[in-house]
Amino acid sequence: MRNRLPAFILALALAVPVAGAAQAQTVVLVRHAEKADPAAADPPLSAAGQARAQALADSLADAKVSAILVSSFQRTQQTAAPLAAASGAPARIVSLAKGLDAYVAETVALVRAAPAEATVVVVGHSNTVPALAQALGYAAARPIADCRYDTLLVLRLGTPGAAAVNGRYGAESRC
Repeated sequence: MRNRLPAFILALALAVPVAGAAQAQTVVLVRHAEKADPAAADPPLSAAGQARAQALADSLADAKVSAILVSSFQRTQQTAAPLAAASGAPARIVSLAKGLDAYVAETVALVRAAPAEATVVVVGHSNTVPALAQALGYAAARPIADCRYDTLLVLRLGTPGAAAVNGRYGAESRC
């Protein structure tokens, strides 16, 4: 059975009016799924992470995803892979090699360049998801604990700022 709570959250976010916007972009920010070896520099997903990645695809099956952005780390790419396969939207890599600020700036530019009606999914990290949310206009974004892999944040971008709905995808993370 598909986990439809995030789909409900996405529908709720789409219903939130955004001042001054006839159409507004929807941005779904998620943290990557569980890593196989937390000590490794670029670990693949664990079995639990692979299950969570599939849960993300299932949860966003009706979201009409038009773009997926991931970092250069394989855990974000593997988290996005089932969604990319299901939606037909290819995952585009945004490098973290130049640091967090450059990554955030490039990712925000790519989101803003998407069409007004676009649904863009960004699979990031515990430090990049809140930074991206703030850069996209959601000032209330909060830090993500290292033990949380279920974070899902849906933003409706408009002028000014962003309306947001916080949610989860897959099984609840236990900290």
